[in-house]
Amino acid sequence: MMGETKPEKNENKRKRLKGLICMILCSLSLFFFTACETKSQETDQPEINTKEMPVESLINTEGQTIAERFNVSQGFVRLEAEKESFASYLQNLPLKPDGTKVKYYNGREKSRDVYLAVVDFDLGDRDLQQCADAVIRLRAEYLYEKERFGEIHFNFVSGFHADFSKWAAGNGISVNGNQVSWVTNRNNDNSYESFQKYLDIVYAYASTLSLEKELIAKPLSDLAIGDVFIQGGSPGHCVIVVDMAVNNNTGEKIFMLAQSYMPAQDIQILKGDREGSPWFSENAEDILQTPEWTFQVSELKTWE
Repeated sequence: MMGETKPEKNENKRKRLKGLICMILCSLSLFFFTACETKSQETDQPEINTKEMPVESLINTEGQTIAERFNVSQGFVRLEAEKESFASYLQNLPLKPDGTKVKYYNGREKSRDVYLAVVDFDLGDRDLQQCADAVIRLRAEYLYEKERFGEIHFNFVSGFHADFSKWAAGNGISVNGNQVSWVTNRNNDNSYESFQKYLDIVYAYASTLSLEKELIAKPLSDLAIGDVFIQGGSPGHCVIVVDMAVNNNTGEKIFMLAQSYMPAQDIQILKGDREGSPWFSENAEDILQTPEWTFQVSELKTWE
């Protein structure tokens, strides 16, 4: 058999080389197609951002009191307050239906999203129940409900001692500039309507400045329901602890705060230091940051 000529050999080499190149290109195409498909499938999956994952649900929308509306964080147990105590009264404050907006005394809605619930107390139509007044009211309403009339007393900024038992005995309060005195007023008694009139005049002439002087300082380590973080001033601010829970394994305490603000507005349960939670951690170093005010933890006080 005659051998291939040189041109034929060159042609066959070209064909074999061409075939080899095709095989290599096909293999590379298949590799890149598979890799791209896998990457596409990976990127189609939703990316999980752990920082935005919601905390456990802590709100029972059907709950009608603080203790019913709000659950405690996982690992914590709500403190069981002594029956008939101020702490128990605060834990069982009535709340307006979930989603109710805080309103000012003039009927306008509060636009700042700083609260999770609204206490079901009548506000009235005067610019009176501001921050210190809300704390005063909660304490006074509790004492009135328990008929402990002799313990209902608050000081004006002027230093005047406004005692409800004296008011209820048929006296009123006369204010003339800085001069404040008791006068006879037979219309005043211990009825709830008269009690609210007494509170109105206390709201008008007391403030964070006077309330801060009345309360007793205490360390954060002794925090209890009913205690008040207060910063006296013009303006100043104060908030009251209305519920607490403890982690029995770590000893950490968490607490819930209520406030009013300026101008006069409904008492509200504040948003806590975690998304969707009403709870603040006691593990603050020096600062308590609430949605509308910053306190020093050394500004914690309690009642006599």
